[in-house]
Amino acid sequence: MATPNKRYIPRGKVEEPYKVNDKITAREVRLVGDNVEQGIFQTRDAQRIANEQNLDLVEISPTANPPVCRIIDYSKFKYEQKKKTREMKAKAQKVVIKEIRFGPNTDDHDFEFKLKHAKGFLESGFKIKSYVHFVGRTIVFKERGEILLLKFAQALEDVAKVEQLPKLEGKRMFLILSPKVVAPAKK
Repeated sequence: MATPNKRYIPRGKVEEPYKVNDKITAREVRLVGDNVEQGIFQTRDAQRIANEQNLDLVEISPTANPPVCRIIDYSKFKYEQKKKTREMKAKAQKVVIKEIRFGPNTDDHDFEFKLKHAKGFLESGFKIKSYVHFVGRTIVFKERGEILLLKFAQALEDVAKVEQLPKLEGKRMFLILSPKVVAPAKK
């Protein structure tokens, strides 16, 4: 005989974030909403008022004493909540991090080439994670790697600010730069 899985939720059922109508267990509730006399009511009286208006009684703040309930059209309320979260996601900026890799013995030409790319990335609004990768015995040149990263940060000083100073983690030494926010010129 199979044991029941306690965390199993059937496919079609989604757990509701709010208690609605008969699911409200408190004896008294504070009633708020449009076209409603605000105040503290018995739950069954509040339910009756909601039924008279063909709306739902929704528990908005269950931790308040007594719990706060609102008389609204629950399906419309859920739709508006979903719409708000979708808009928030659309407005949220996604941070893209570009990586630039150095070796402890990187020459000047390679350094300048990577510096040019880094400036382009910063001007486009990306963050930069530059690192020196120590392979094999090159780990003895930790100071050289740190100097290289600090030189890189100094060269980008006008377009970037240092978010994290060079830090050694395993065989890599990291430096994180983010673009400077340039204030628009005032006329």
